[in-house]
Amino acid sequence: MTIPFDDKGKIFTDVVSKEPIEVIVQTTSQRIEGSLHIRPGERLKDELNHQDRFVAVTDAVVMDANGQDLYRTELLLVNREAIVWVLPKEEMA
Repeated sequence: MTIPFDDKGKIFTDVVSKEPIEVIVQTTSQRIEGSLHIRPGERLKDELNHQDRFVAVTDAVVMDANGQDLYRTELLLVNREAIVWVLPKEEMA
């Protein structure tokens, strides 16, 4: 098996496709709304159980305890240890 690389030594790997899921993430002090991305065929729980220290949330809105917007960003990395719960928006009644 060969691994493709360029003349500078950069290694090329297969692109991992993921599907966005709109979620609400509650941390110890803020609420975050945005998209988590999961691999096709996996569950949200599977993505959250990966060993990476941070989970990426795209198109994120960070709110305080009163629901006031604090930040808006295209990419937010959230430490998994700070996550209290995650709710897929499609599951909301």
